[in-house]
Amino acid sequence: MRLKRQFSLFDIANTIFLALVGFSMIYPFIYILAYSLNDGKDSMMGAIYFLPRQFTLENYAQVFENAKIWQAYKITIFRTLIGTFLHVLLCTLMAYALSKKTLPGRTFFTFYIFLPTIFSAGFIPFFITLQKLNLINNFWVYVIPMLFNFMHIVIIRTFLQGIPEELEESAKIDGYNDFQIFTRIILPLSGPVLATISLFIGVAHWNDWFAGAYYVSNKDLIPVQTLLQQMLTEAEALSSSMQRAAQQGGQTINVSSAGATPESLRMALLVITVFPILCIYPFLQRYFVKGVMIGSVKG
Repeated sequence: MRLKRQFSLFDIANTIFLALVGFSMIYPFIYILAYSLNDGKDSMMGAIYFLPRQFTLENYAQVFENAKIWQAYKITIFRTLIGTFLHVLLCTLMAYALSKKTLPGRTFFTFYIFLPTIFSAGFIPFFITLQKLNLINNFWVYVIPMLFNFMHIVIIRTFLQGIPEELEESAKIDGYNDFQIFTRIILPLSGPVLATISLFIGVAHWNDWFAGAYYVSNKDLIPVQTLLQQMLTEAEALSSSMQRAAQQGGQTINVSSAGATPESLRMALLVITVFPILCIYPFLQRYFVKGVMIGSVKG
C-alpha cells in the first residue's frame, strides 16, 4: 500500500521561497529577451515585462548587418578558443609537474607561482609591462596575461594526486616515457577537471571587457563585451539627453527611422552575447560539478 507523502508547512514555504528566488534569477533574461524583440521606439514607453508589445526582429537584423559587431564577435571567439586551450594546457603541465613528490624544488616552485596572487604592483606598472612587451594594441594582450592561474593549478594538481600511482608505474614497465604517460593516461582520466577549468577560463575570456577598453585602441581588435560596454555608455548618454530635453520642453533626439534605438540594439547584442554560454553550459554541467568536487575535496 503506497503511503501518501505529507507536506509540512515548512516544505510549502521552502518551495515557494525557492521558486521566488529562481524566478528572480530568470526574470532579467526574460525581460532582456522581450525588450530585444520589441520595437525600439515603442520600448521607450516602458511597461514591457514578459512579452514584446510590438514584435520585431529589426534589432537583431541591424546587429547582424553591422560589420563592427561581426568583427568584435570574431575577436571574442578567437580569444576564447585560443586562450582557453593554452591556459588549460599550460596549467595542466604545471600541475602535473607539481603533483610529483620527486620534483626537485617542488616547494619553491609552488611558492613562486603563489606569490603573485598575494602581491600586485597595480594597474600602471602592469600597463607599462604590457607596453614593454609590445602587447598594447595586440591581440595577444587578451591571451598572455591570462595563461596562468594559481587556483586552477591547485585544483588540477589536487585531482592528479588522486590518480593511482600504479597506473603510471605499469605504463613505465610497458615502456612509456613521461610524455606518453601524460598524453595517453593522465589527460584521458582528467576530463572532469579539465572541463571545469575550461569553463572557468572560457567564461572569463568571453565576459572580459576591461582589456579591450584599456589596452586596445584599435577598433578592429575590440571584443564584443567591450563593444557592448560602449553601447551601454552611449545608450545611457542618449537617455539622459532625452530626459533633459523633455524637462526643458525642447525637442527630443531623433532615433533610427527603422524603429531600433541604442537601448534596443544593446539588448539584442546582450542576448547574442549570452546565448553561446547558455548553450555550452548544459553539456559541461556534469563535468563541472564532478570536477569541482573532486578537485576541492581530495587531497
